[in-house]
Parts: sequence; C-alpha cells; structure tokens
Amino acid sequence: MRILVVEDEKKLAGFIKKGLEEEGYALDVAHDGQEGLMLALDGVHDLIILDINLPKMDGLSLLKEFRRQKGKTPVLLLTVRAAIEDKVLGLDTGADDYLTKPFSFQELLARIRALLRRRADVSPPLLQVADLTLDPARRLVSRGNDRLDLSTKEFALLDYFMRNPGRVLTRTMIAEHVWDYDFDPMSNIIDVYVNYLRKKIDAGRSPKLLRTVRGAGYVLQVD
Repeated sequence: MRILVVEDEKKLAGFIKKGLEEEGYALDVAHDGQEGLMLALDGVHDLIILDINLPKMDGLSLLKEFRRQKGKTPVLLLTVRAAIEDKVLGLDTGADDYLTKPFSFQELLARIRALLRRRADVSPPLLQVADLTLDPARRLVSRGNDRLDLSTKEFALLDYFMRNPGRVLTRTMIAEHVWDYDFDPMSNIIDVYVNYLRKKIDAGRSPKLLRTVRGAGYVLQVD
C-alpha cells in the first residue's frame, strides 16, 4: 500500500513516514499544498494524509480541487481545529475521516487501517496463486500447509505481485508501488528483495511461482 503525506511540519512528517514505513507501507511526502496536489493527482496512492494548514495552498483547497478533478483516493485530514463546524466542513469538502492534533501513532494506524479496509471491500479478502495465499487483513502468508515468515518489505512486495498475477512487473513499477519517489534507480535493492522473496516462497517447492522475465522484470504466475 502506498500513502501520500502532505504535511508542512517536517518533524511530524518525518515521524509519520518512518513509523508507517516500519509497518510496511510505501510513503511519499509533500511539504506544501501545490506539491501535494501534484502528487495526489498521480493516482498511485491508496490513501492521502492531509494537513489543513499548508503553505502555497491550504489543505481544504487542495482537497476541493482534488475531488473536482475526480480524485477518488481516501483522504484523512489532520487538523488542530477541534470545532464541530470545522470537522463538518472538512468532511463535506470530500475528506473521509479526520484526526485532531496531537494524536497517538496507534490511533493514526487504526484510522488508516479502517480507511484501507473500506477501499478493499470490493476486493477478495484473501489473495491466492496456486497454493500460495496472502491474507492482507491479518498479514499472514502461507504456501500449502507452511506458514511463511516475511519481513514488512517482503510482505509489501508479495502483496503487489499477488494483486497482479500473470502480469510482468518492471523494476520501475515495483519501485513506484513498494518503495517511494526517492528510490535510487541505480540501486539493485529490488533484485535483492525479489531473491529474498523467491527463496521463501519457492525454495524446495513446486511449481516455481516467481519468475524473472529477462530484460523486462518479474512475474508471479503458474504455468
């Protein structure tokens, strides 16, 4: 899952980014409303965390323009305003939920999970390719009768493959969905993690599911 954080307080933005990356999310960060709107309109994010008080373009103006341009991504508003009228205005402008500063990281996580569950309601709760299964809600992976222990980044990578079975995923596509915009295209980290993942899901098992497509990328499929 990929999340956009639009927050001008760099210390808070860094705290959110670090915490969510440790939970296995890919993060992008913008520090003003204009940059935030540009990134939001890319359409690659599963959730947007949006502060109301932003330079260049305030959060409500950003949200209004994003919805005007048919942006469908769920938006969680961050606000220091506690008045009911302000919260109603934010929800009426197009927000899906709000969180008042200061907040606990655990509450932020809970609200993120709730919004992502709503978005995932149209998708099957369990992902499966051959005898490999992934449960996004409980973050469990198994192959046959064996439970697989994956790191947060390995889980995010497998989740992306299993949502795109039979589709060749390029390194650029993987970088955009599992890593972030600051990813170094010259790095071999994607190949390293694909190899980690392949050892865990394919080693000693048949059929082999995670394949390399020479000159293109990788694909998860059954012959």
